[in-house]
Amino acid sequence: MKVIVNELFHSLQGESSNAGFPSLFIRLAGCNLGCSYCDTDYARTITSGKETSIDELVKTAEKYNNIHHVTITGGEPLLQKNSIMLMKALIEKGFTVQLETNGSISIKDVPQQVIKIVDVKTPSSGHSSSFLHQNLEFMNSRDELKFVILDINDYHFSVDFIKKHLNNKKIIINFSPVYGKISGTELANLILIDKLPVRLNLQLHKILWPDGEPKT
Repeated sequence: MKVIVNELFHSLQGESSNAGFPSLFIRLAGCNLGCSYCDTDYARTITSGKETSIDELVKTAEKYNNIHHVTITGGEPLLQKNSIMLMKALIEKGFTVQLETNGSISIKDVPQQVIKIVDVKTPSSGHSSSFLHQNLEFMNSRDELKFVILDINDYHFSVDFIKKHLNNKKIIINFSPVYGKISGTELANLILIDKLPVRLNLQLHKILWPDGEPKT
């Protein structure tokens, strides 16, 4: 069984509550959205990757004895049906698996053991109506929502979403400033002023390696 992989590399996790831990990143090719602030545009098309067997990916993961978790990202990983089999294969081998998904595709079939990082697209992305609200039903306390915020309009959109849909939901909520657009300091101040129960999600890899992270 195979998936189409854009890139495979070892680095520090840059986002989410696992930021700072070593991770093996499996970036699957293809995406159904085209966000204005996308920083992985090179993975948007399915032709940007090559077929790789799931067994080969699991064997590669087993070579890294220092990794805290395996990150399956994209593109949009759930466009590839075999991505579910990849997650299951890694879990069976004892790996902690984290999925990064854009929120527009159902996560119903994602194994419960997988940590799901689910985007809610803000207006500046151009896809603010793409979120599949049913996905909230399939998230648990280990999972996280992420709002990528470029400007004050995105911020207000995110706050409104929380008030309308997340008051009783016990999940981690990340506010992530678009690198080079809105500063982390500005967003931190807004979070504190409005007393929001959210996590400031800075992109650690861009802070550490502004000219591009090493991908080993």
